[in-house]
Amino acid sequence: MIAINKYNKPQNKDWDLFVENSKNGIFLFERNYLDYHNDRFIDHSLLVTKNEKIIALFPANENGEEIHSHGGLTFGSLIMSFELKATEVLEIFNLVKEYYSKLGFKKIIYKAIPSVFHKYASEEDLYALFRMDAQLIRRDISSVIDLKHKIRFSETKRQSVTKCLKNNISFSENENFGEYWELLTEVLSKFNTKPVHSLEEITKLKSDFQKNIRLFEARDQGKLIAGIVIYDFGKVVHTQYMANSQEGRKIGALDFVNHNLIEEVFKDRDYYSFGISTESQGRELNSGLIQQKEMMGARGIAVDFYAIQL
Repeated sequence: MIAINKYNKPQNKDWDLFVENSKNGIFLFERNYLDYHNDRFIDHSLLVTKNEKIIALFPANENGEEIHSHGGLTFGSLIMSFELKATEVLEIFNLVKEYYSKLGFKKIIYKAIPSVFHKYASEEDLYALFRMDAQLIRRDISSVIDLKHKIRFSETKRQSVTKCLKNNISFSENENFGEYWELLTEVLSKFNTKPVHSLEEITKLKSDFQKNIRLFEARDQGKLIAGIVIYDFGKVVHTQYMANSQEGRKIGALDFVNHNLIEEVFKDRDYYSFGISTESQGRELNSGLIQQKEMMGARGIAVDFYAIQL
């Protein structure tokens, strides 16, 4: 007997333990991460049980008459146990639809987790979406490097790395995000935007996820000139934030940081992720941005959004 119940805060430890041991969960779905911005999102996540044992989770929030999985994250999806079978996933999706529909919601926006982030084959949800006539409403293109079969940096990128080495640019990890956040905020302000996380938020998240959220920097005689905040998902590492100072751009310091991360720090992982290069709900490609990633050997994967009518 499969049952659907709304998540309640006292269940946070059971939730996190399931995420850790699921076949497609990453630390973004743990409650300390989901709940850090609960002032911006009305949580309406679900626990799926069979014979009182959790077999799946559905991280989600309310947005008017819609349910989003999940509005505060790049993607959401049904988080599944290794034991879950395809027929059960079909049943779960029908139960989830029925649950939200009875409460008056009209639509579910479902962001599928790209397969490179899965610990094990986990695309039963895509089949379930097809069976219920879910509509593909958005597709972003993200860029990843297959670290087991890397494509070589372009000549321009290799020259940047050589230039940094000749100029004795240092590369190191930093536990303190304050100085880097000033640089990041300054860089993003030129594009009339700002970091998704405030310094206070990223510092809190760093404290909660010490091993998963890491900052790596390039410095010229102690002066910060570039940096990358990495989200470590295990088999995949993701560049959550990248920033170059004006001096850093002149000598390719960001290429130097990426090179060190790809060739040394995370060389034993499966994928190195740069994130999306699309705008306007996926309809516009930032060709300059994706070219920079492709020059480091990255190639495209799809990040899909589906609408499920209730």
